[in-house]
Amino acid sequence: MVNSFGLVLRACWFALAIGALIALLLGRFSLAFVSVATLLLSLFPLLLAQQLSVRLPVSFLIFTTVFVFATIFLGEAFDFYNKVWWWDLALHGSAAIGFGLLGFLFVFMLFEGDRFAAPPSALALITFCVAMTIGACWEIFEFAMDQIFGLNMQKSGLDDTMGDLIVNGLGALFAALIGYLYVRFSAAGVFGRFFEQFIQLNKSSYRKAIKRLKR
Repeated sequence: MVNSFGLVLRACWFALAIGALIALLLGRFSLAFVSVATLLLSLFPLLLAQQLSVRLPVSFLIFTTVFVFATIFLGEAFDFYNKVWWWDLALHGSAAIGFGLLGFLFVFMLFEGDRFAAPPSALALITFCVAMTIGACWEIFEFAMDQIFGLNMQKSGLDDTMGDLIVNGLGALFAALIGYLYVRFSAAGVFGRFFEQFIQLNKSSYRKAIKRLKR
């Protein structure tokens, strides 16, 4: 199953590269730019993980690739932001949850996965802050793209930005709650399985958690 997911991931990257090349040959430079930007941003988590010596689950890489594809490629190149009213809100909410959970895992890593040394409320607060920070950085990115390349990622300006940040806050709050439940009660549903998959892939950084999982 993992190998199948890996093939799907590589197929997505290959399709984006071919799309950019075809767009250049046809003289559709804006589409070529969007394709290249989507490809580079989808590769960024993998490159960052390599620099930090962290292994990411294939499911997370697929999530980030699909997210970036839906945000930049479908959203901008095919105008999904205007065609589908909930498109922008759904993307910001899911991004806040995804990156909030990843932020929780990295903070939890500092305690080697020790539930007793990591205060659940503090981890929840940090998870919330990580998700909100990424959401704010994305709004800055949208503003920069609009100003530099003449895109329309912010749509209605301030109203769009504030709406995105509110939805991002709700997603961040949900991610913080999931992190709290995992540390406090060892229960987080499907998200708990994702946590344990990430911990298994990075055993050396979660020594105390690995001992617990083996029991």
